Amino acid sequence: MSPLSHALPLPRVLLTGFEPFGGEDVNPSWQAVSLVRDAPPEGVELHAVQLSCVFGRANDELRAAVAEFTPDLVLCVGQAGGRPDLTVERVAVNVDDARIPDNAGNQPIDEPIAPEGPAAYFAPLPVKACVAAVREAGLPASVSQTAGTFVCNHVFYGLAHLAATELPSLRGGFVHVPYAPEQVTARALPSLPVPSMADGLRAIITAALTTEQDLRVAEGATH
Repeated sequence: MSPLSHALPLPRVLLTGFEPFGGEDVNPSWQAVSLVRDAPPEGVELHAVQLSCVFGRANDELRAAVAEFTPDLVLCVGQAGGRPDLTVERVAVNVDDARIPDNAGNQPIDEPIAPEGPAAYFAPLPVKACVAAVREAGLPASVSQTAGTFVCNHVFYGLAHLAATELPSLRGGFVHVPYAPEQVTARALPSLPVPSMADGLRAIITAALTTEQDLRVAEGATH
């Protein structure tokens, strides 16, 4: 019998990013996810999927990817233009309330994502340990208390609802990344190089897979 036959299977990680939206030519979430796909953290089996920036369709694509790949960890990534750091989301809320149309022209207002679901979910992810890991890698990071009410939150809630109702062993969460530098050449807005975003995502993946109990440190917000 080969010695390799006794080896434990590698943890399976599903990483998702979004297509461009809101008139942008690129979406740094998918750019960073692509870099991680091409050079994943050591000791993981990683699969990456680009999601549509479309209500409903994005969650269908996420569910299909989870069913196909059967991951142990799902990390969804989106763009939060204007934020200066990688933000690990704590709470997903059960509402679609779109300030702008999605890429299919949909603009739901005050609609539940899952009519039978709770008002909100906490991320099934050690969010504070993930933030600490990014900082230890020399990159800016923080806990975010809101993922907005656009397609990013829609997917985050969809993932949390799937874990809560069908896949209780699934760990996962959502990370927002800033603009890439090429998106802000004519605007005075924060940005971060995409390779740095990818390094931060690798740190988050490693922390999520190796942390059983989250850190108990202050990462709250006053407003």
